[in-house]
Amino acid sequence: MALLLSAFLAGCGGGGSDADGNVGASGTLGVSLTDAPACGFDAVNVTVSKVRVHQSDAASENAGGWSEITLSPARKINLLDLTNGVLESLGETMLPAGHYTQLRLVLAANNASSPPNNSVILSSGTRDGEIALVTPSAVQSGIKVNHDFDVAAGQRVDLVLDLDACKSVVKRGNGSYLLKPVVKVIPAELNGIKGFVDPCPLGSNVMVSAQVDGTVVRSTVPSTSTGEFFLARLAPDNYDAVITADGCATAVIGTVPVESNANVVMISTDAAPIVLPASARRNISGNVTLNPASATEEAIVVAKQTFAGGPTVTVKSQVADLPSGDYVLTLPVGAPLLGRYVSGGTLPIPLVAQPALSGQYTVEASATGYQTRSSGVDISSADADRSVVLSP
Repeated sequence: MALLLSAFLAGCGGGGSDADGNVGASGTLGVSLTDAPACGFDAVNVTVSKVRVHQSDAASENAGGWSEITLSPARKINLLDLTNGVLESLGETMLPAGHYTQLRLVLAANNASSPPNNSVILSSGTRDGEIALVTPSAVQSGIKVNHDFDVAAGQRVDLVLDLDACKSVVKRGNGSYLLKPVVKVIPAELNGIKGFVDPCPLGSNVMVSAQVDGTVVRSTVPSTSTGEFFLARLAPDNYDAVITADGCATAVIGTVPVESNANVVMISTDAAPIVLPASARRNISGNVTLNPASATEEAIVVAKQTFAGGPTVTVKSQVADLPSGDYVLTLPVGAPLLGRYVSGGTLPIPLVAQPALSGQYTVEASATGYQTRSSGVDISSADADRSVVLSP
């Protein structure tokens, strides 16, 4: 879901020294932005006015000692332009050498102007204008990211900030949309998982994700012309690659090893892309009630599948509407496909249908400060309702 800038340091504070205690020594900080794709939007726009850094993770917005990158004028960015490993530089600047622990991305507030500074465009096909994003005061004072990094005298540090638009935009019951940014710092080195998806379903909300134990670590949308995708900048680990699309069965390639910060792994080729068979779809819908109620915390609903002797993966997730808690997950009924990556093996990787999982899902509902609830759901023959109450 990110911020598109090229700017210089407008003001410095906080002091600093290098490893030898040389006060006033400086190094270079470079910041770039990337984005995970948003669910159900053609555009997610934010207008950025500043990037701020501080040596204390507890510093408030009005504390002394901030260093700032100022955009003049403030710049409007469609976060969805920054997928498939694409980075937008936020510029680079000199900083006093020292240890830093906090960044803030400051957004311009919406005003009476049209179009709004911060907005979404729905994937309705009508493109009937931009809908203003509600930005709470906490967002306007700066999207806070706590991350430790050192700036050494005469050295350069590069940071990449990843904004997950899918989790950051929350639909409210009155038809408006709230921005609750989810931002994290990810590796700057270029590595990851590459491949191709058959172009036929590429107009059907194709999504590719890298997952660990059913948790989505990175996701992207393939090129609509070539089907190429790149799950970039992953911490070294073993990942399950999950490919989904509307009207298609899910495909999973398990245990793809990303061995280093320079390792790029191919799981399919242009000549032999991953093909998703057609599948009927049905809905799991319901309501998530928070008890006690909360006006600020949102519930996340996730549909997962667990393969026999294989991985557990997330097929689809949704942030429930605020404050109603309503959700609808539209999921394939057809048998998912499973393949296994073999180091030193050849492509294409065989994908085998798993009929035992046809229409079988585990639905998990969670919210910060509340206990997660999960239950099995069968949609092989009909839609299903699954409402849940979450308690601390």
